[in-house]
Amino acid sequence: MSAAMPVRTWERRLLADRSDTAAFRGPRGRAGASRAALLDQVEASGLLGRGGAGFPVSRKLRTVAASGGATVVVANGCEGEPASAKDTLLLTTAPHLVLDGVQTAAWLVGADQAHLVVHEGSSALGPLRRAQAQRDDAVPVRLTEVPARYVASEESALVNLLNGGPALPMFTPPRPFERGVDKRPTLVNNVETLAHLSLVAAHGADWFRQVGDPDEPGTQLMTVSGPGTAGSVDRAVLEIETGASTAQVLAAAGVDLSGCGAVLVGGYFGTWHTAESAANLALTHRSLRASGGALGAGIVVGLPTSSCGIAETGRVAAYLAAHSAQQCGPCLNGLPAIAGALRSLALGPWDERLAPALDRWLTVVPGRGACRHPDGAVRLVISALQVFAADVEAHRAGKPCAGVKQGPVLPIPNRRAAS
Repeated sequence: MSAAMPVRTWERRLLADRSDTAAFRGPRGRAGASRAALLDQVEASGLLGRGGAGFPVSRKLRTVAASGGATVVVANGCEGEPASAKDTLLLTTAPHLVLDGVQTAAWLVGADQAHLVVHEGSSALGPLRRAQAQRDDAVPVRLTEVPARYVASEESALVNLLNGGPALPMFTPPRPFERGVDKRPTLVNNVETLAHLSLVAAHGADWFRQVGDPDEPGTQLMTVSGPGTAGSVDRAVLEIETGASTAQVLAAAGVDLSGCGAVLVGGYFGTWHTAESAANLALTHRSLRASGGALGAGIVVGLPTSSCGIAETGRVAAYLAAHSAQQCGPCLNGLPAIAGALRSLALGPWDERLAPALDRWLTVVPGRGACRHPDGAVRLVISALQVFAADVEAHRAGKPCAGVKQGPVLPIPNRRAAS
């Protein structure tokens, strides 16, 4: 790591030692408290969703609870982002904390049905089943495996699967909170979000707000990778305080920022940043939106200076094109065309007639699909063309990128795992 960046440590809440799992049973903290009082505590905590969008959790809870009828809770632990490992680690090391959160959410919204979904073959299945066997929950939680495809974990795709259909995104409205599983109002939250909800119920809003950014308080899990001092590219999951800088997080993961030519923040629906601009970038939704990016699923990847950012982005674009729902024009036609142009740009031969075509696709694809899959892919590609502008010009001129290029860095699931 860079000698100029001291390594920070943060309070561990989600990843605290929980060897005494008997302490976690059901929605803690609700004894003697009404639903309204606990909802007020969740609102006062400022808890935002940890699945990507950063939506206020209290608002989703109140909306579903206000429906007045029987509702459903869905805990999303699919971890569709190939560069992410945080949800699997949480489910493996603290399954009771997540299940407590499911029970708390079910109680708050009046649900009599709950689901926890993970990708097929997830390593979290064993720990989750063992934890379920130790519990006697008021609302039984049905564990469901989801096809390991990128869009299969989108919330409307999960609802469609749980209703007996394919795991494909659906046109909305209605949104799941209006009509979801079994046509009931359905709360869909990421498993990390629900784990935080359990802690808010147990410790209260004031405790939750003791750490992190004042506007986006608490801790969050981040999957971090990049070149270490030995030159290897490793991946680590950290629990950080919200608002920590990219440089602090990379240093804590043992990543040498001086060895990075660029930094990817937010995963495959995120954005590239130069190493210089990323250093002091606060990892909050507010900060990233201001820079045109997104926090996404909590991913930071330092790209080694020896890697080609255009080639890496082209690989990801091809993966996202192959893993689309294949049901709307932007994904059927737009994403493959964009991926093909990037491949030609990175590997050659480059045809200048592709330049205006690529610009056109990047303009017309966003905002036209059933889900946000094409929007996220386009955001990533546009940021790559900006951050790696020098490499773009070198490729267009038929020259190799500066530096010695190495093998692929960003993880792409193999065909078997992704099928």
